[in-house]
Amino acid sequence: MTGPVAEVMLRSPIVLEASATVDEVRTVFASTHVHMVLLTPTGHVGEPLLGTLVRDDLVAPDVARGPALAHARLAGRTVGADLMADDVRRSMRAAGQRRAAVVDADGLLLGLLCLKHHGGGFCTDAGVASRRAARKVGQASAVSRPPGT
Repeated sequence: MTGPVAEVMLRSPIVLEASATVDEVRTVFASTHVHMVLLTPTGHVGEPLLGTLVRDDLVAPDVARGPALAHARLAGRTVGADLMADDVRRSMRAAGQRRAAVVDADGLLLGLLCLKHHGGGFCTDAGVASRRAARKVGQASAVSRPPGT
């Protein structure tokens, strides 16, 4: 796994507009497969990253409603695209961190670095797409089953 972070990052992370509400982010987190939500001005990769959210950011009693950006943070949750992936993997494992937004030198969002559960490598776009497709098929078959089966 030599090479820069840019070669191993997910290129289609979940990105919401900076105006997203706490309720909208909680709706995204309803999927147990979503671990970090990224906020940019209009919700697109290639824009300035304004904040990141994980579930724990939204559990405090004072986080009831309103703008999600007020509860987001960047510190400790971003990595540079040009850093070496192996170095970042070791740092993430040591810190107990499995997700990091990937930014360029200007702070523009490029993707998401997602450390696999075992910590030996990173999630891939193809792997994520495959799991999403499998879940959709499983959901479709569960919905289409006749009653009593």
